Amino acid sequence: MSLIAINTSQNVNINFNIASIGVRILAFGIDMLIKAAYLLVAYLLFFRVFNLGLYLDQLDTWSVMAVIILITMPIHIYTLVCESLMEGQTFGKKMTKIKVVKIDGFQAGFGDYLIRWFFRLIDVFSNSGVVGLITMIISKNNQRLGGIASGTAVILLKNPVTISHTILENLSADYIPVFPQVIALTDNDVRIIKENYQKALVTNDKEILSKLSTKIKGILKLELLPNQFTDRQFIGVIIKDYNFYTGKEV
Repeated sequence: MSLIAINTSQNVNINFNIASIGVRILAFGIDMLIKAAYLLVAYLLFFRVFNLGLYLDQLDTWSVMAVIILITMPIHIYTLVCESLMEGQTFGKKMTKIKVVKIDGFQAGFGDYLIRWFFRLIDVFSNSGVVGLITMIISKNNQRLGGIASGTAVILLKNPVTISHTILENLSADYIPVFPQVIALTDNDVRIIKENYQKALVTNDKEILSKLSTKIKGILKLELLPNQFTDRQFIGVIIKDYNFYTGKEV
């Protein structure tokens, strides 16, 4: 599975798994089913319940087209609206645990989603998806034209690291926190720390553990630590303490 390194706003590189073409097609299929369900409900509501067809017979062709476009508008803007409101996800992407992100590490904005949405006309709908499929196959990060133009990629949010490889365990009732300074961290800080920590554990990357430890000490202004803490143990305690003080599992 391909990886993509994204530099976050905390100046920490995180490696994400690129969403496979198969998973993206599955997400697309789920979204298409949602759109089809909307069309079915709209048809039953407008044409069976309100008998809209009787009124359309009295209108000219352009007026009929305007009404049809208005009724079907939600399916046309579905992807753009969902990705803008759900931070890079549609319902299909959410169910398959994939997400659109900026390759440069910045938060994708409406303009990025708009570019992706516009290029769907070329990537997906003008040729039954052939252009988008070929582009994803030959591009480095499985990007279709819309992704290349907007500088975005689709990543897999599922973490292949199981809980047995991490320190994230239920805290015991008698757990005693060590560093109250962790309340200065944000949820995003700890999420970044945890993601890098998990990857470092899998690869036994002591350099990453050392950099993370140094970064955390700098943020929390921790100068002297008990000698019994290795970098691995220190980061583990930081995450546990954050869970203890905030009641959040990150």
